[in-house]
Amino acid sequence: MYRLLFSLVITRVSAETIHHLTMRALRAIQAVPGAAPLLRRLLGRADPALTVRALGLEFPGPLGLAAGFDKDARAYEALGAFGFGHVEIGTVTGRAQPGNPRPRLFRLVRDRAVINRMGFNNEGSDAAARRLRRRRPGTIVGVNIGKTKAVPEAEAAADYVASTERLAPYADYLVVNVSSPNTPGLRDLQAVEHLRPLLAAVREAADRVAPRRVPLLVKIAPDLADGDVDAVADLALELGLDGIIATNTTIAREGLASDAALVKEAGGLSGAPLKDRSLEVLRRLRARAGDRLVLVSVGGVEDAGDAWERIRAGATLVQGYTAMIYGGPFWARRVHRDLAARLRGSAFRTLDEARR
Repeated sequence: MYRLLFSLVITRVSAETIHHLTMRALRAIQAVPGAAPLLRRLLGRADPALTVRALGLEFPGPLGLAAGFDKDARAYEALGAFGFGHVEIGTVTGRAQPGNPRPRLFRLVRDRAVINRMGFNNEGSDAAARRLRRRRPGTIVGVNIGKTKAVPEAEAAADYVASTERLAPYADYLVVNVSSPNTPGLRDLQAVEHLRPLLAAVREAADRVAPRRVPLLVKIAPDLADGDVDAVADLALELGLDGIIATNTTIAREGLASDAALVKEAGGLSGAPLKDRSLEVLRRLRARAGDRLVLVSVGGVEDAGDAWERIRAGATLVQGYTAMIYGGPFWARRVHRDLAARLRGSAFRTLDEARR
């Protein structure tokens, strides 16, 4: 049914318009007292065998929603009710900003992919903190923070610290995003000499303002050279980070089947074309860090087979976003159901055993 709706209706409407309509529906669910918990009960929780204990938290399933969908912490409770084991909100910046001019979001249907150059459009960390302050128990919420576009690179750490001070008290975990291709100069912060003081400042700020130790992760790009991936892993271990999210969108365009005009659009590419490189980066991080870091694999995760492959390669958690666009609102629930069946048919009793 969703595939028919997608081909006949959704593809005829701009991608950003569909996103806003979807968010409106999710916000309506979340606004009704008891609606999200009821929906969660009706749809059913993930199989208990899929429970993941990591980052000092208990995730009902390994599949979460990647940052980029719920930018302003408006619909995380409803999204959790649709089957995601966690929801990562953001990317949130220190100051509110409109993002890049439209159009800035493009579907590449033949490639099961999306190009976006949204530019961290969000209402700022103050607004997100006000919403998260009213959180109810139910959905694990990660908070992804990035640099305000107007802030010069020399002041980036202070900008990240401002967001940390506002958001860390309400985050189940915190992610430093230095890997979006849509904020000029942002990816330069992935260089170890820039990343070390930035992460140290965020860690200090989180420890100072939060009532408990908030797990801290860094999100990296798939376009990093292998040696730079190793360097980030080494730095994460040196600084005592809790994990790495790999990977963000890519600026690469090789092997795409979509129309040339679409392929040439500027921005970060997400979806199926990232599958191979995201898996390569995951395996490299696992080889470098072993089980000393929580590895969250994102990029090209489309079904339970992909999720299983990432877990077997060392991922503790996996995330998706683009596949939900093509798979519909029950995509996460379906992946968890099929993953539970795969686990029951394997030689392993738990996902943790499968990962090791």
